[in-house]
Amino acid sequence: MAATMTEVSTDQLKQAVESQHGGTATFMQSAPVHEEFMGQIVWDGVVHVFKLAGHPKATRAYAWSHAIDGSTKRRFFAVLDIPPIMSPVDAIRAAIVAEARAGK
Repeated sequence: MAATMTEVSTDQLKQAVESQHGGTATFMQSAPVHEEFMGQIVWDGVVHVFKLAGHPKATRAYAWSHAIDGSTKRRFFAVLDIPPIMSPVDAIRAAIVAEARAGK
């Protein structure tokens, strides 16, 4: 899941959070994240943090996107702030593990 630095709008990420998890997302901040695994950069980009109202379990969500290899399309990620995920770095790590398990 190495990142491509083309950014999408905060509104697009807000829509991803709301469509994937429900509730109403409000942008709070952007957080740069650099993550390496076994000496390889697996993510170097920005994660957007949203306040989430109306969700039964989470009050925050983390969102980002990256280009799909060989395509002009992007994949959107929206991860809820529910333990053990409590930071942008945790959200990135969880998505990397999920993609690895899915064989992507």
